[in-house]
Amino acid sequence: MDAFYASVEQRDNPALRGKPVAVGYGARRGVVAAASYEARKFGVRSALPSVTAMRQCPELIFVSPRFEVYRAVSRQVQAIFAEFADLVEPLALDEAYLDVTANKAELPTAWLTAKAIRARILEETGLTASAGVSYNKFLAKLASGQRKPNGQFAIVPEDGEAFVAALPVAKFHGVGPATAARMHAAGIHTGADLKTWSLQDLQRTFGKAGGWYHAIAQGHDERPVNPNRERKSSGSETTFGEDLTDPARIEAGVLAMADDVWAWCEKTGGRGRTVTVKIKWSDFQQSTRSQSLPSPVADRATLHEASLGLIRSVFPPTKGIRLVGVTLSNFAAARGGAALSLLPAEGD
Repeated sequence: MDAFYASVEQRDNPALRGKPVAVGYGARRGVVAAASYEARKFGVRSALPSVTAMRQCPELIFVSPRFEVYRAVSRQVQAIFAEFADLVEPLALDEAYLDVTANKAELPTAWLTAKAIRARILEETGLTASAGVSYNKFLAKLASGQRKPNGQFAIVPEDGEAFVAALPVAKFHGVGPATAARMHAAGIHTGADLKTWSLQDLQRTFGKAGGWYHAIAQGHDERPVNPNRERKSSGSETTFGEDLTDPARIEAGVLAMADDVWAWCEKTGGRGRTVTVKIKWSDFQQSTRSQSLPSPVADRATLHEASLGLIRSVFPPTKGIRLVGVTLSNFAAARGGAALSLLPAEGD
């Protein structure tokens, strides 16, 4: 979907159409959850602090998010997907992979299938969507961003390697700023550069991810579209009203986020072994602290204990803390003893 949250707000409020709109909270401590294309021209994007967004676009209009409405529209879109494919793998409220090999809609090509889906979405919801068409998930994802908004792009098999070769690695889906910086330092700037590296050298330099980088450099991605993909984590985070250095107030925020996560666990029956605490500092640098337990977290008290232990590893804080989050992951059954890892996030 194109600028999904913001587009829903512009659809439902004609006074917002054609204007720079940000979904989020415009308070001093707020952040942008989504931005309209009019706002993006000014550099406004998701996760940008509200004060920065307003500085870049003084005419920016902030609209409080209505997640119940976004979820309802998402259900409409998912129902349309089901008319065209049985293999649908949702990525978020506004995005999914579809495997149309079975040609459920009996259309001549995948290109026409994508056009038909986009037309149905516009008819049903009044919103536009963009599509990427290709022979694997990696390339389809890259293609989906080539003609936004309200367009589609295809990468056919004979063009796959050439498309990847010409693309800067910073634009590869799944390559974040820190990884892109490491690649640049190693002389890898494009897919063509990446393709010159052997599998062994990539694995030596980038660890397990090296195998993935080697495959996509050739335009290969064997991952199937998985309609039953299990949720891998549950998390919650909050931005404080002011930068905090008081351990008691920081711990209270961590416990509140742990309670949110545990509420999801009780609702779904999900149980995970790995607890991660996310920290965003006053200078917007991020850190994470993670602990994997011998067995899945069985109760709220255990989640509290692990979360507090992790946040206390940074006490006394050397600078103010702006945001904290708690995530529970590693839901698959696993064996072995406890392990503690201190993981720097990108930019740390």
